[in-house]
Amino acid sequence: MALKDITLGQYFPGSSPLHRMDPRTKIMGICLYIVALFLAKSMVSYGFLFAVLALLVRISKVPLKSIVRGLKPVVFILVFTAVLNIFYTPGTHILVKFWVLTITLEGVRTAFFMVIRIMMLITGTFLLTYTTSPILLTDGIESLLSPLKKLRVPIHELAMMMSIALRFIPTLIEETDKIMSAQRARGANFETGNLIQRAKALIPLLVPLFISAFRRADELAVAMECRCYHGGEGRTRLRQLKYHKLDWLTLTLALSMCVIVFVLGKFGL
Repeated sequence: MALKDITLGQYFPGSSPLHRMDPRTKIMGICLYIVALFLAKSMVSYGFLFAVLALLVRISKVPLKSIVRGLKPVVFILVFTAVLNIFYTPGTHILVKFWVLTITLEGVRTAFFMVIRIMMLITGTFLLTYTTSPILLTDGIESLLSPLKKLRVPIHELAMMMSIALRFIPTLIEETDKIMSAQRARGANFETGNLIQRAKALIPLLVPLFISAFRRADELAVAMECRCYHGGEGRTRLRQLKYHKLDWLTLTLALSMCVIVFVLGKFGL
């Protein structure tokens, strides 16, 4: 797996309906989609949700290869999850039994649906960051959590930190790739040896990476102070968030999606 395969936090500029949608609508929509995923119980429900996801990918005009590339870093998690569910899910229909390991039909079914659920959940989350700029994402999160301000929760600061963290993921990945390339040119080897040897080989990589991360954080703090940033108190926005017909229609369809999946589950579909 190459570092360039990690696409979390990247934003793909565009003019699709998903790009133009209010960020609050997209945040609530992805939350409802996740709820629907956990309500799904059969192939019919997952097929319906997969069709919805495929339609959203088509509408967003985000390159499919970018989404597939973004799933590569979680292959290990998917395989590990599948193995755990296959061997540790009890059932009555035993397929294979070896020593203390038992594979049941229920375990295979659970593993399959769990892997599909994780892949669809990650893809849906990617669509949120792919089609929403970090600034709009911050404004959307802050607006949705604004009722917590009455409890003196620092909503603006929390939203800003989440946005900065997402924004700097691609930057740190690019910086890591540059450091690795420079150290490979000096004879460093990150890909051979056992697990302990690979971990030791990463130490010369982590030191300059941490130094670079702290330097960027300090530069960002200085830049924010020079622009008189003092948190969200009294802060105005260049773009005011407003719901439009497309947003209300999308929220209605998202709620309908959850209801449909819930009804399908009640009928065992």
